[in-house]
Amino acid sequence: MSETIAFTTSSALDPSKNEPFELGQVQWVRRFGEGNRPALACGYWHVTPAEAPEPFELVIHADETISIVEGHLRIEVEDGDTFDLNPGGAASFNKGARTRWAVLAPTVEFFVYS
Repeated sequence: MSETIAFTTSSALDPSKNEPFELGQVQWVRRFGEGNRPALACGYWHVTPAEAPEPFELVIHADETISIVEGHLRIEVEDGDTFDLNPGGAASFNKGARTRWAVLAPTVEFFVYS
């Protein structure tokens, strides 16, 4: 029998459940290892321009798909692609992609690592 994982919708985001993250805050929906799936995780990342006043480099450490709930991010990929993401925008990156992120407005991003 499979384990059921509770799901949090964006309308039910609770700032009291946010935890410090590498940058900004995260509210986990599913942590790595839950449901006996060590390589799968997802949640909501909250970040503001004050927390990331300058663009920052990021090597993607797992396959990652993101969707912007609110805010504005610009992500440049080393191969030349640029993603200018607003609410409803989405992008997907392969593990190992070299990227440069700019937080242009307070942002909530839903992410899935796999």
